[in-house]
Amino acid sequence: MPTSASSTIEDKKRLVRRLAGGGRGFAEECGFRVTNNPSSLFQLLCLSVLLARRGDHRRAVEAAAALRDAGWDSAARLARSLRADRVRVLREHGQRGDVDALADRLGDLARTVVDRYRGDLRRLRAVAHHDPAAERRLLTELPAVDAEVVDLFLREAQALWREVAPVADRHALAAARRLGLGRSADDLAGLAGSGESERLAWLVGALARVDLEKRYAELNA
Repeated sequence: MPTSASSTIEDKKRLVRRLAGGGRGFAEECGFRVTNNPSSLFQLLCLSVLLARRGDHRRAVEAAAALRDAGWDSAARLARSLRADRVRVLREHGQRGDVDALADRLGDLARTVVDRYRGDLRRLRAVAHHDPAAERRLLTELPAVDAEVVDLFLREAQALWREVAPVADRHALAAARRLGLGRSADDLAGLAGSGESERLAWLVGALARVDLEKRYAELNA
């Protein structure tokens, strides 16, 4: 049974307005700008790699912000960073497990984006001819990027790369099911509004936060 009784279309749309009313997606709520420029897109990809790791999502956000604030806010700058420095920053900002391997993967990711796309993920989009399946395939060919990372990245990027919509990651879909809003990204797109990829990004970001932070009770208040 859904956690919230969203039994009618109007109930669902009212909840959607409440969730998406802030006008910001997951990344922007966490302090990352979502703009169609090389630096912003690469930061979103790094954030997605860290969020895909098991553990507290707040530590992933903190580590991604620390990489950016260390001056490695683009693929080119991260590619030039020293492995030991990446390891130190990641450890100091909450990353656990095999941090050395994580630092290696992030370095490999940055160098590959520089080598293949001159540091600009918009070039990946152009190579794919704006075809969503091709974009997903090219993204998963990058180091450290698997299907879950792609979902997390496109959850944010769909506000800009409208052809990939609708995208919802597993946390957003878990929240949608519990709140009675549907079981698929298509269901959520129908509630957000046809062609409203930006609003959909806000909605799925809010749903992901609800699930990660277990905020279901406050939505029933």
